[in-house]
Amino acid sequence: MMKKLSIIACTVLFVLTAQAQHQVISFFDEMGSARIRTEEFSQAHDTIVMIDHRIDDVIWSRFVYRIIDMRYKQNYQLYFPTKADDPDYRNLFQVITDAVVDGLPIYEKNGETIKPEFRDANKNPIPPIARNLIPNMFMVDDPLGDYSDDPTHYDVSSSDYMLIHYDSVNDVLSPHYYRFEPTIRNQLKYLIQEVTFFDKHTSRMHTKIMAIAPLHADKIGLRDSSDIMASLNQSIMFWIPFDALRPYLAMQYAIPNRNETKHVTYDEFFQKRLFSSYIVGEGNMYNRWIPNYTTDPEKIKQEQERIATELLNFEQDLWEY
Repeated sequence: MMKKLSIIACTVLFVLTAQAQHQVISFFDEMGSARIRTEEFSQAHDTIVMIDHRIDDVIWSRFVYRIIDMRYKQNYQLYFPTKADDPDYRNLFQVITDAVVDGLPIYEKNGETIKPEFRDANKNPIPPIARNLIPNMFMVDDPLGDYSDDPTHYDVSSSDYMLIHYDSVNDVLSPHYYRFEPTIRNQLKYLIQEVTFFDKHTSRMHTKIMAIAPLHADKIGLRDSSDIMASLNQSIMFWIPFDALRPYLAMQYAIPNRNETKHVTYDEFFQKRLFSSYIVGEGNMYNRWIPNYTTDPEKIKQEQERIATELLNFEQDLWEY
């Protein structure tokens, strides 16, 4: 009898322990609405996996620059929603802006050089003691610019040039929503710097995004010019070290695509390379990007395919007998 009671007690204890460890959450709430998990994860940044590749193990590497265009269907999850007050989701640009408001440092590009340089000289944090000194990179309009020939330009008053608003009464920063939604709609491209390298310790190729820069349409002063590189250079708002941005990307779901129960964070979206992009430049001895030496669309495509093929062939050739 005692043996049976002990077995029953152990069984009950096991069931109660299992229930305590795995809380069952209904898909529908008490009002009958579906529970769509869109909340931020307060500890998600602690779960980011970083692989420490030793410099002695990296025997080959190559830098590549890519454009992520929001007009490609595969990138819609980065572009939407375009409303700044959506209660569940934020698009990539809003996540970046909120991160900057939270204190994420951003870096100005160094003159005519597009390559990111993460040095204190071009670091542009927003110090708490001078929150009203908002970086010029968040000036979304040129106060002296003439936009009369641009039918898509959103006219603003002289007090609405800045994308971030400083509340001097409460001493807080916040996105300037009057300007934010038109800015989001124009935020169509991002430039990323990545490195592809071979690690002999893991015996495989790796690709890592090192930096990301929003490219803003209103910043492009040479839309009708054939100088594509000058236009690209002017459109860079600022550079962000991608690893510094990852904790913020890991705390926000991307808007679902045709399946409301399938969620990925922005960090997963980038790490799994779910985005579509095209190559615009590479690290080379000539310090040139593709538009520097050809503007013909067919030749540009050939150069992009050449670089992509060389990256692929290097790994294939490593295992060729």
